[in-house]
Amino acid sequence: MADTPNMEAQVQELQQQLEQLKIKAGSSVFDAYQTSLTARYCSPEMSRLFSQRSRHSTWRKLWLYLAEAESELGIDAVTPDALDQMRAHLVLADADFEVARVEEKKRRHDVMAHVHAFGAVAPKAAGIIHYGATSCYVTDNAELILMRDAMDLLLPKLAKVIDNLAKFAVEWKALPTLAYTHLQPAQLITVGKRAAQWAQDLMFDLESIEHVRRELKFRGAQGTTGTQASFLEIFNGDAAKCDQLNELVCKKAGFASCYDVSTQTYTRKVDLIIANAITGLGPTTQKICGDIRHLATWKELEEPFEKDQIGSSAMAYKRNPMRSERMYSLARELMSKPASFANTLSDQWMERTLDDSAIRRIDIPSTFLLADAILMGLDNITNGLVVYPKVIEARVQQELPFMITESIIMKLVAKGESRQEAHEQIRVLSHQAGSVVKNEGKPNDLVDRIRATPFFKPILPDLDDMLRPDLYIGRSVDIVDRFCGPGGVLEQKISPYRAVVDKAVTAELSV
Repeated sequence: MADTPNMEAQVQELQQQLEQLKIKAGSSVFDAYQTSLTARYCSPEMSRLFSQRSRHSTWRKLWLYLAEAESELGIDAVTPDALDQMRAHLVLADADFEVARVEEKKRRHDVMAHVHAFGAVAPKAAGIIHYGATSCYVTDNAELILMRDAMDLLLPKLAKVIDNLAKFAVEWKALPTLAYTHLQPAQLITVGKRAAQWAQDLMFDLESIEHVRRELKFRGAQGTTGTQASFLEIFNGDAAKCDQLNELVCKKAGFASCYDVSTQTYTRKVDLIIANAITGLGPTTQKICGDIRHLATWKELEEPFEKDQIGSSAMAYKRNPMRSERMYSLARELMSKPASFANTLSDQWMERTLDDSAIRRIDIPSTFLLADAILMGLDNITNGLVVYPKVIEARVQQELPFMITESIIMKLVAKGESRQEAHEQIRVLSHQAGSVVKNEGKPNDLVDRIRATPFFKPILPDLDDMLRPDLYIGRSVDIVDRFCGPGGVLEQKISPYRAVVDKAVTAELSV
């Protein structure tokens, strides 16, 4: 007991040391909420693109583009020294964010806070930063740049997934498998044919994103309500210089042209158009992953399952399709985004209301982060799909007797029997065999029943040959070859990304 005061003193001293260390090091990343998208699912490059440093450094680049263009068009207030200082501080340092934080708390305006922070490190430019511009010159143009660059990240990843599925489809183009309509066994297809359908849906997504990427334009320097009034005043009424200003700014930012009409912002219809293209990946992903989950349940096909992977904390034997389930759930969230973008567009009163600001800070990054995470997951899944031919063959043989009945009817008619009588005979025997399967749990004995029924004697010599599954896959092999094979549709479609795809490694998931 005599040591208790000393022990308490030591504990207090240790706590004080820990508090000092915490103050010195800053709060741990584990002490504040982080989005699961950046912490668990999306790529580092997409996370960096939508980071605060990337966004606000883009603002600084836009201020530089404007100042350079104004200088080139004869604005003497923009000096070479000012431009040099701006160029030297385009990427924000950590200290710049602190300056901006203090300024924003005082001024309640994020753009002006960053104008002051930029001017603090480029004092010779402080008086001309943002000259003639409105806030949306940097905020809107930055969003367009970020979305353009984000699409440039997504497109090769999407092409990689399509390439994975094309190769898989060709490899398994001739393996007969049950097709399902109404989720009930239907006419046979092949494993590769089903994968070709998945790839085609992704190809449509690729085309949609390519289209909006190709049609994307810049807001440019349009002034407060899209009339360029401030720039017309700067250039002493010279409208030609206003046009030249936008041409220069567009060129510097890597855009071909500006939207023909703007208000204070570019129309939020653009965001909705882009969102519709990106979020199209959502239903495609749910379709693909839903199919994989069903096939895994039937033990026909599985996503990759690693040596030390755990499928269930309780049921050690389980091999749950957890990656497909995660992508399915992320796709559900992605599919919800267009409604928010549509609401933002519809709520823009007259030339602009600020209720588009906070929501777009959430919606735009999360849409691209979700799409990125989904494509990483799909790449990982589709590059390692495991097929179980023996299980597939057994399931085909279980249903094949029912599937040959149409061919039996046609052969009987060709030998002079009534089509209606043949149909009735088959119907009765099929229902009897189905009852045996369902009520007695026994194998399908339809073929044995056909052999034992005199009515079918004319086709019995052909019966064994009719039980070959490859007779019932139609043109599956040809369809896969034409669409997925060498020189096929997909090869041509992803050819612009071939160099990137061939060098890419399979996405490695963190979870």
